[in-house]
Amino acid sequence: MNGQMDQRTVLLALVGCGTVYVAFEHPSFGIALMVGVGVVTLVHLLMRQR
Repeated sequence: MNGQMDQRTVLLALVGCGTVYVAFEHPSFGIALMVGVGVVTLVHLLMRQR
């Protein structure tokens, strides 16, 4: 692993944790786990295209 991959992993984890926290605080946004997985997947796909 190089430095860029480590930063990417940290970013994905932070985005996922933040999204799950918001979903838990506001249940109307949906199931927290699904929202977190969806956002992490989206960020991962967007970063992969760069």
